[in-house]
Amino acid sequence: MKVNRRKFIQSGAAASLIGSAPAALFSSSPSKKYKTALIGSGWWGMNILGEAMKSGECKVVALCDVDQRFLNPAAERVEKETGDKPKKYTDYRELLKKEKPEIVINGTPDHWHALITIDAVKAGAHVYLEKPISHTIREGRAIVNAARAANRVVQVGTHRRISPHNVSGMKFLKEGKAGKIGMVRAFVHYGGGPENPMPNKEPPKELDWDMWCGPAPLRHYCSHFPSKWGRGIHPKGFRNYLDFANGTLGDWGIHWMDQIVWILGEKWPKKIFSTGGRPIAGPVVYNEKEQTTDAPDHQVSSFEFENFTATWEHRRFAANNAEKGENVGCYFYGTEGTFHMGWQKGWTFYPTNSKKPIIHEDPKLHEPDQQNIRELWSDLLHCIKTGNKPVCDVEEIYYSTNVSLLGMLALKVGRSIEWDGKKEVIVNDPEANALLQRDYRGEWEYPKA
Repeated sequence: MKVNRRKFIQSGAAASLIGSAPAALFSSSPSKKYKTALIGSGWWGMNILGEAMKSGECKVVALCDVDQRFLNPAAERVEKETGDKPKKYTDYRELLKKEKPEIVINGTPDHWHALITIDAVKAGAHVYLEKPISHTIREGRAIVNAARAANRVVQVGTHRRISPHNVSGMKFLKEGKAGKIGMVRAFVHYGGGPENPMPNKEPPKELDWDMWCGPAPLRHYCSHFPSKWGRGIHPKGFRNYLDFANGTLGDWGIHWMDQIVWILGEKWPKKIFSTGGRPIAGPVVYNEKEQTTDAPDHQVSSFEFENFTATWEHRRFAANNAEKGENVGCYFYGTEGTFHMGWQKGWTFYPTNSKKPIIHEDPKLHEPDQQNIRELWSDLLHCIKTGNKPVCDVEEIYYSTNVSLLGMLALKVGRSIEWDGKKEVIVNDPEANALLQRDYRGEWEYPKA
């Protein structure tokens, strides 16, 4: 038998959220409008800006993108929805200097997160930074230190920390209703198949490809644009090119690693091992004529924390029609049962005692793309006004991000690594420590913490 949680206990998700939500979430008379700029005006950046515009507390003064195919439609949408006429830029440094925004949304690919966020807080802006906070671990530390030095609010886009069913699920677990948690299994299972190499192309005239690559290697351009989910680098495909991101673990994994760290309260794992490869996608191809992605098509990682073990698994083939629940999320295994923290279907608790009812709570998500950016944006505004620490504070998400980045690092070196979370170094492994950062290209300088 399955029962709805609202009939099982009195404090539902809405009550949990309202009890901890900022007053700004319910404000109807904003006292001012913050000068807001978006850097990275693609699909997800515009999802974030859309909620900023709906808040009624933001004046969009500027947009920046190196691809005119996204920049121009974004400006048109802003003017249509708000009447604001944002200035358009292709270099974020010029935007920061001329417009002096009070809030910057950093919706760029991972390899740009550090430099743009650090420059923005130094210029006096508060930042909504899309996850993951960085491409390498020492970039993340530099972001945290810069935000603290500038006394700026940096909210990270791990919006599941404020999603109603995630909040109530966290409360359920912290109250011990699943018992003592000994293991967590996080996973993302999607379909897919073999890859055929894509031909390298000349970048379109509307795109400054050199600037898009920025501090990362200048890789040959390839694209499936305008198809929605192509495996070309730009747009939307960069997550599976390791020059620019960290594969599925560095993308989807951030959300679920963050749920583990947030709910169970440990900042870092002590030991990490990871394995994976491309048996279905096929070998990596990269030459003057063509290329494939180079991230693993599946990966299994184990993380030894002080009081529990966490595992991660993903695959981009076979999908998942066999297991209960969704094809994404976390299973928390406790002495009283198994708790699945999901996304589009909410959460479900399966008691160990088969005579007890299954408990379930539905999600409350916003369109487009079934997210809770609205609540996270409201929290950002509240913290700017009050000086409070945001729900997804950059330092907390730094630790969550590191879990995923350490999993990818262990995969790259091909062995277990031991992490000293206080010193933020890998113990007795110079080769692995060298991967905590990387060289930047050309004029770009790696940020100093």
